[in-house]
Amino acid sequence: MRDGLRLLLKLERDIEILGVARDGAEAVELALKLHPDLVLMDLKMPIVNGVEATREIKNRLPEVKILVLTTYATDEWVLDAIRAGASSYLLKDASREDLLKAIRGTLAGKTFLDPSVAGKLTGEVCNPNSRISDYVQSKLTNREIEVLRLVIRGMTNEEIAAEMFLSEGTVRNYISSLINKLDVTDKTQAALLAIQYGLTNDKPR
Repeated sequence: MRDGLRLLLKLERDIEILGVARDGAEAVELALKLHPDLVLMDLKMPIVNGVEATREIKNRLPEVKILVLTTYATDEWVLDAIRAGASSYLLKDASREDLLKAIRGTLAGKTFLDPSVAGKLTGEVCNPNSRISDYVQSKLTNREIEVLRLVIRGMTNEEIAAEMFLSEGTVRNYISSLINKLDVTDKTQAALLAIQYGLTNDKPR
């Protein structure tokens, strides 16, 4: 699998492969040494699994994006990986086109979830017994909630700025503020927390 990915990605002019790891421990070691922009992370690996490796890399190199590429679509693996700091989650049977789109999109700040994973995730985190959005609404301003809805849709800062007729700098400020208020590490986790409390990407009626 590693060799196949290396051959596939070498064909892309805008992608440079800095290193290939055999397990989670080596993935952390190489990330700390090479400082990649993005790591393609498997989950079930010897010595250190992908969730722990993701958490370690994000703790020490928070600017590095993690794209999980695995065969595991179970709720537990998905949630654990994203809570550890993964920006995107793709299954290994994804097409070459989807993989490249996810890599480039993740680097651009988007969140990619495999369609089969997204359905599981939504079903897992949306609790019908929770007070819909009360927690989020108590923490955020209406404007921040509007920005967060667009984040849930996977939009980049640039796209959010265009949608809301704001500057990218203003959008970044809103996102930084809502991340701090929700006590999460990045906008992916902010979006997951919002979904958990019933906030959707639908515009309020």
